[in-house]
Amino acid sequence: MEKPWQPLTAELLKGLPAQLGVFQVSDDKQDVVYIGYAGGRCLWGLRGLLQEQLAERGDGFHFRLEVNQQYLSRWEELLKIHMADHGTVPAGNENHQPRRIGQLSVS
Repeated sequence: MEKPWQPLTAELLKGLPAQLGVFQVSDDKQDVVYIGYAGGRCLWGLRGLLQEQLAERGDGFHFRLEVNQQYLSRWEELLKIHMADHGTVPAGNENHQPRRIGQLSVS
């Protein structure tokens, strides 16, 4: 995901869409700490889940998102990319891994 990071604040979240998609949450150093998705059963979509992240994490975090109807496939792809770059999933995803992540191959 190449979109710019935005501060995870209640004010910014008010204007977000209640749509399906994926998102990343980072710490103040812009290291990804969680990759999530808003599916069809999520109340208020991306906005609702990011509001939950703010309530859970508090101030000092950032987010970026993509509206995407293929949210589950994109979520798995983002986790694969993170695994390829860092050797592990983000700390916040350790208990929420997909059924299979697989590996990216450069060849």
